[in-house]
Amino acid sequence: MRVVSLLPSATEICCALGVDPVGVTHECDYPPRVREAPTVVRSRIDTDGSSHAIDDEVQASLSEGGVYDLDADRLRDLAPDVVVTQGLCDVCAVDESVVRGTLADLALDADLVATHPHSLADVFDDIERLGGVLGRADAASDLLADLRERVDAVRARVPSDDDRPTATVLDWLDPVMVSGHWVPELVECAGGRFELGTAGAESGPVEWERVRETDPEVLVVAPCGFGVDRTRETLSDLTARPGWDDLRAVREGRVYVVDGNHYVNRPGPRLVDTLEAFAWTLHPDRFDRPPAGMVERLSPARESV
Repeated sequence: MRVVSLLPSATEICCALGVDPVGVTHECDYPPRVREAPTVVRSRIDTDGSSHAIDDEVQASLSEGGVYDLDADRLRDLAPDVVVTQGLCDVCAVDESVVRGTLADLALDADLVATHPHSLADVFDDIERLGGVLGRADAASDLLADLRERVDAVRARVPSDDDRPTATVLDWLDPVMVSGHWVPELVECAGGRFELGTAGAESGPVEWERVRETDPEVLVVAPCGFGVDRTRETLSDLTARPGWDDLRAVREGRVYVVDGNHYVNRPGPRLVDTLEAFAWTLHPDRFDRPPAGMVERLSPARESV
């Protein structure tokens, strides 16, 4: 079966089910072999700029036709049987309506599968649904059994409600945005209390004063699309803000930079890896340290990692 995936999380799901896409996006990079596949999507955004500059470009692009360009000619040449896209976020991938219109214009007889995850259960439902579409139902069942077992193992090891630290996860740094969708749920499941967002709601901006007022015990910095090294480059967007050094998480060395690109903002199988990493940031005495390059702890000293 010939599958074209228009977002990294779908690419990861397809590969985990044993179906490597014949076409992907410029952002699809896991598993590493998918980097060799033809790309059918490119971004209009210069992602080398500052957090503020990137946000400005995104907002301008959204008002001018979208953040991404879909290569219709290459899509036609790939002759897919299935195209996987999403309807969750205009910034995350090509808009579902654009994909549907392009398939119609090209007269491609391809099934369009759109994911709309807002929770871990939604992600698991997407895995099951894609397994059915791709003829890999048994593989999906096996994968889900493993993922659920790992989730249950985390839940069994977290402490009682009285020992759950407060936590905030930042999705962007300038403007400051707090993570939503599945992230509050992951924090709660990992044994924390997420106070600046609602499970299932969209990620959104928050005044810096609100972060200072809630003064979380644990602060996770995981900008959308940024890995650990890229986040390091933009840390001054946070550390230069008034009151940064006074935050409890900063004083106590409980600020963590997490690879938001691969682990926090991709609703696929590796969200369970993220759950396990969050559990370590919240309860390092109960859980194993995540792999190098996934999470790094900031020392209490300003801007050092």
